[in-house]
Amino acid sequence: MSKRSVYGPTALGSICVVAALVVGLTQGDGGEGRKGNASSSAERAGGAGASGDGKKREEEPWDGKVKVLGDGSTSFTGPQPKVPKPEKLKPGEQPPQFVVFSWDGALEGDDHLFSHFREVAKENDAHMTFFLTAMYLLPKSKATLYKPPQHKPGDAAISFATDQHIRDTLNQVRGAWLDGNEIGTHFNGHFCGTKGGGDWSPAEWKSEIEQSYSFVENWKTNTGYKDLPPLPFDYKKELVGGRAPCLEGQKNLLTAAKDFGWRYDASSPGDFQLWPSKVNDIWNFPLQLLPYPKSDKQVLSMDFNFLYNQSGDNTKGDPAKYTEWRKLTRDGYLNGFNRVYNGSRAPLFIGNHFEDWNDGIYMKAVEDVMKSVCKKDGVRCVSFKQLADWLDAQDPKVLAKLRGLDPAQAPDWKTFLK
Repeated sequence: MSKRSVYGPTALGSICVVAALVVGLTQGDGGEGRKGNASSSAERAGGAGASGDGKKREEEPWDGKVKVLGDGSTSFTGPQPKVPKPEKLKPGEQPPQFVVFSWDGALEGDDHLFSHFREVAKENDAHMTFFLTAMYLLPKSKATLYKPPQHKPGDAAISFATDQHIRDTLNQVRGAWLDGNEIGTHFNGHFCGTKGGGDWSPAEWKSEIEQSYSFVENWKTNTGYKDLPPLPFDYKKELVGGRAPCLEGQKNLLTAAKDFGWRYDASSPGDFQLWPSKVNDIWNFPLQLLPYPKSDKQVLSMDFNFLYNQSGDNTKGDPAKYTEWRKLTRDGYLNGFNRVYNGSRAPLFIGNHFEDWNDGIYMKAVEDVMKSVCKKDGVRCVSFKQLADWLDAQDPKVLAKLRGLDPAQAPDWKTFLK
């Protein structure tokens, strides 16, 4: 398998998001079709962080003092700034329209897309989730510190970051959290297929998770960088969810994640635009099937899936089609947004990678969407963690009613949620 460059084009074999094909369904823009949705209780999952042995760590009150942790790689600086307090819906109140933009990998490479989208988010009153590949904070010279399940120490399906990219990524992660964004995880070596996440046991997933914590909590020791300040968060408290590479292995991942008190998982390979439910007491935030423009088909809500259906596994397709493909991608996301914004108000999930596929048209399309929707009346562009906060604050009976709505179904909210 080719490895993904940390600063250049991506070998699609290392991304290989599943279910990339546009699929024909009976569900059109009207959202008549339904897919089975797992029922679950709406009690709050454990929100505390986890210790290195997988045990939950209780929240502690902040005394106003910064506490440097471990080797100085992280610190506890109190509650995260710029994060709104979730409010319980009032009887008859229409739910907000949540939109979650998330980024797999979250490396600040030579294209500076991490820093760029931080600015785009600020300009559009948005918060996002950055699924950090923790291995990107481990120098190649220390590669054998990574012990991936079912592989040799130091093996990875993606490239280790350069020293400069590690420093740049640390700066962006620090700033992103202070902006109110979430730092989740995309785990480490991005293994897919045979001996990848889909083949890992709960114990192997637990090892991968523990290493994700470790590379963030010990970057100073591993890199030797003493001139950079600590990250402004305790990762044991901050990390409450992730997205598995290639969306593989969610069942055993959830078993492992529960030991760490995680509150959500975004590794499901796809579902209709429905209000979320829980699996194993963990919120399930899947990619979603959106109406593909000029067709009766659906496409998963991630940049790779639009790419795959426009130029296959070629990241540099026909330049003459770039303008059309960008518009199709933007309109596909907006089709999904408008269906629920004017219907059930189910959250919209949009997944991305910092990549220049087809001259960066997918990055441009996502930016178009952010500018189009985030400032609309009733819209909240939030992180997955903030969405979990809001869901946990709601009456379970209200959430159960919301889960019964088809995506385009717009009830009389005053009577529906009375």
